[in-house]
Amino acid sequence: MMAGRPQAQLALTSDPVPVRTMPVARKKQNVRSLTLDEVTAWSAARGFEPYRSSQVVGWLYNRPLTPVAEMHNLPAAVREALEEDFDTGIPEQALLQHSCDDTRKMLVGLADARVVESVLIPREDRITLCISSQVGCALDCAFCATARLGLVRNLEPYEIVCQVMMARQIADPHPLTNYVFMGMGEPLANYDRLVRAIEIMTARWGLGISPRRITVSTAGLVPQMERLVADTDVHIAISLGSARNEIRDELMPINRRYPLETLIGACKRLGLPRRKRITFEYTLLEGVNDAVEDADAIVRLLRGVAVKVNLIPFNEFEGSGFRCPSEQTVSAFQERLLDAGIHTTVRVSRGRDIAAACGQLAATRG
Repeated sequence: MMAGRPQAQLALTSDPVPVRTMPVARKKQNVRSLTLDEVTAWSAARGFEPYRSSQVVGWLYNRPLTPVAEMHNLPAAVREALEEDFDTGIPEQALLQHSCDDTRKMLVGLADARVVESVLIPREDRITLCISSQVGCALDCAFCATARLGLVRNLEPYEIVCQVMMARQIADPHPLTNYVFMGMGEPLANYDRLVRAIEIMTARWGLGISPRRITVSTAGLVPQMERLVADTDVHIAISLGSARNEIRDELMPINRRYPLETLIGACKRLGLPRRKRITFEYTLLEGVNDAVEDADAIVRLLRGVAVKVNLIPFNEFEGSGFRCPSEQTVSAFQERLLDAGIHTTVRVSRGRDIAAACGQLAATRG
């Protein structure tokens, strides 16, 4: 017994006292987390005609978000069975903010009153959706506002899929062209739900998105990176932070578990197709990781790996303690990498005025 902890006083009787336990209610799976095979098996078990499964899936994924009660070409018996067997709730759009640069931030309300953020980013002939995978995040990266929340919980597959469906409705008539898991949370820390959501997003019976249009960003969870490449055809991006362990340890605590040598070793083993590169995202912080020596460390670290580097000038948020480098510093850093033969771009941040830029998402109402 722990010292100082009060000891419970138990009444002793001569007869055993029966223990009554309350049944634990099993949480229903949400209907928009189901695959076609699962809907087909459910439909058959319920005794419905075989074609009903394709009708149900068509309503779930190929139309705007619709309550089950309004799926008008399904018989009442099918609709009632869906309501009985599954959670049929739909996340709500709690808020939509518009930036001066046409970026839109969507605050998504979940069934437990939690919220996450998704961002629609227009640029020339494309619209990119930045998707969240967790409420908060446990990895505590120093340059990310989401880290201030800590990890609240993982998102379920339907909560990921519904972000995409809601964003499509907002963007209509313009199609979404790219999908990046760079919102709130570490996607690979929610691996099984993430992969199921990707399956629904990419299936012909689902949202029909090409895997080539999807990028999953990670802080460097090595085992899950290797699984992702084996299990899907999506692109992978890695947040680097620094090419020096002593700095990355402080900026990104995950480096203490998977240091740079382990991370790069895993990248070399991924066995990507020849034309497919790993994107390394590098958030530039004034006076921390933006010197010429830091650029040279990147060159040494990435030697022999098929990569491209995306430089992200820091997007400031209250209490971060960091500042964004000058344009001259960013340009000089980029030139150093380009001169070494590394394909390097600079991300033009969008939505800063509504706290929608990279690293600023913290589920606030603005």
